[in-house]
Amino acid sequence: MTASLSSSPTRTQSFSVVLAIELWERFGFYGMQGILLLYMVQRLGFEDAQANLLWGTFSAVTYAAPAIGGWIGDALLGTRRTMTMGAAVLALGYGLLGLDMGGQMALFVALAVIAIGNGLFKANSANLVRRIYEGDDARIDVAFTIYYMSINVGSTFSLLLTPWMQQNYGWGPPFLLCAAGLVFGLCCYGIFRGWLRHIGSAPDFSPIVWSRMGAVLGGVAITLVVMVGILDFPAAGRACVWIAALATAIIWVLLYRRAAPAQRPGLRLAYLLIVQTMLYFIFYQQMVTSLTLFALRDVGSDFKLGGMTLFSMSAGQFQALNPVWIMAASPLLSWLYKAMENRSWKFPIAEKFIVGFSLVAVAFLIWWVSAATSTTLVSPWVMFWAYGALSVGELLISALGLAVVARYVPAHVGGFMMGSYCVSNGVAMYLGSMLANLAAMGNTVSGTDIATTMPIYAGLFRTLFFLAVGCTILFILCLPFTRRWDAQHRAGQTGQEAA
Repeated sequence: MTASLSSSPTRTQSFSVVLAIELWERFGFYGMQGILLLYMVQRLGFEDAQANLLWGTFSAVTYAAPAIGGWIGDALLGTRRTMTMGAAVLALGYGLLGLDMGGQMALFVALAVIAIGNGLFKANSANLVRRIYEGDDARIDVAFTIYYMSINVGSTFSLLLTPWMQQNYGWGPPFLLCAAGLVFGLCCYGIFRGWLRHIGSAPDFSPIVWSRMGAVLGGVAITLVVMVGILDFPAAGRACVWIAALATAIIWVLLYRRAAPAQRPGLRLAYLLIVQTMLYFIFYQQMVTSLTLFALRDVGSDFKLGGMTLFSMSAGQFQALNPVWIMAASPLLSWLYKAMENRSWKFPIAEKFIVGFSLVAVAFLIWWVSAATSTTLVSPWVMFWAYGALSVGELLISALGLAVVARYVPAHVGGFMMGSYCVSNGVAMYLGSMLANLAAMGNTVSGTDIATTMPIYAGLFRTLFFLAVGCTILFILCLPFTRRWDAQHRAGQTGQEAA
């Protein structure tokens, strides 16, 4: 069920409720992300390669889990209920990290709980946005761009706050803050949940089936044990990543074969654009891995202008530049989309992706040149401008990846496809961690040993630059296919409406 298209105040209220809980969920997740790799390296003594691959495995299972969570929301418990359950589980996971037990097994259990919570939450929150704007293609790109901007408000504050708290109060309090933020978000949702009463999947509008709830809770318990094992054994994690990718591909084929002829062009286009989005996350993963360690070892902390220090950032806080740029650029892009629409100028998603990947290439060119030519600590302004290019590229790719699913995928499989979109991103983030290990070092590397570390990071950034250029060229070559499939999809939709 969805809101009436003519009921814009109701739609706005529904959208704001989802944004609010998503904001606090991102506050918790990114606050954890800002210090988790540093926690592994500095608190638990992991070497770079071990920390990068553990983060990659965690990213993969975290992003793979929504494929199941989306199905649970669609078919078993309801989209709204599953989203709320996921938020509660996430808060528990952050709380476990906040206990700071200092052991690897405690870390694995906490990360497994977080991955499960994200699986229950992520696909269902995005699917609620899709349901709110279902049938209004003109608003979907704008809605998901605003959605993407709004959730970055939470991540900005937490990425600035948790590294500062860690430096001043230790490792436990910032993780506990992440849990507290999500608890507050759940309280806000509880107050305003009535605004979403007309939005959701079919089970949301029926009483809870307790046998289904019991089955889901049993599955969660089993999944927790399995995920701890995956995180503890890197080879098992690697195998599961590829199994999840293969399973998703097989299901995509089955969905395509069962789809009506009018739905197939849209599915082909969705599959291609999701794969393109997946490739972006190889580069995105560098923010949490190689770029954070690069900032720790080879980047100055003081932003200076005219010889005067304006402010300073720690290694973890540099990640906050990503949501800052997203918040700054999102309103401009939304205005641009509306202006182009008003003038009947077409800027299809596939072409936005090409521009986005061009900016990704620019970002890694900046990092490559800076690392290759510097004999002292790299200026933090390099991070500022390179993060700007990478973040605007993200808005043109990742933010619209959700819109791809909303626009081109049939509604009855929307939850699953939101989840499979996350699976593809998780696979890419694991690959990104593997690439980050091209610059992996031991945990004894000195932060001032620039002669050793700088050329290694320069080599990684050079590789990523050429990879981004290759992706851009490949997507340009795909344009004739995307244009044809989009036209066929629109024709099919028009035919269905006429019927």
